Amino acid sequence: MWRELILDLAPDADLGAPVDEISLTTGEQALGQRLPSDLVALLRECNGVAHDGVDVVWSADQIARDNAAFRSSPDFADLYMPFEPLMFFGDNAGGDLFAFVRTPERGEVFVWDHETDSRFMVAGGLRQYLERALQESGDWYR
Repeated sequence: MWRELILDLAPDADLGAPVDEISLTTGEQALGQRLPSDLVALLRECNGVAHDGVDVVWSADQIARDNAAFRSSPDFADLYMPFEPLMFFGDNAGGDLFAFVRTPERGEVFVWDHETDSRFMVAGGLRQYLERALQESGDWYR
């Protein structure tokens, strides 16, 4: 389902091979929280989505690694609001990151603006996020 949707929206998108269950489990354990079910389903079909030089959806390994880094950085703790409620899963190639809110669990997609530390909703869910990220250009989320 996700693979077909992505290729319908952007036939030239670069899709990763399906993620293995060990990587999913290891990532969730490292973060101490479950990935959203839609994101898990997408990763099981394609472990990462890139389009026009943008990592629209990160691989499961990058999701675990980058979220852990943001949450444990003492420098970030002094500069930004806490990152623990967010689960980053993609970027805009310019520093802004896309995330699901995990505490409390929400299905909408939010953007974190790295310059202002603002966090605001940009899509009603993963499907709408993909539609916008793969079909609109520039800073579509502003």
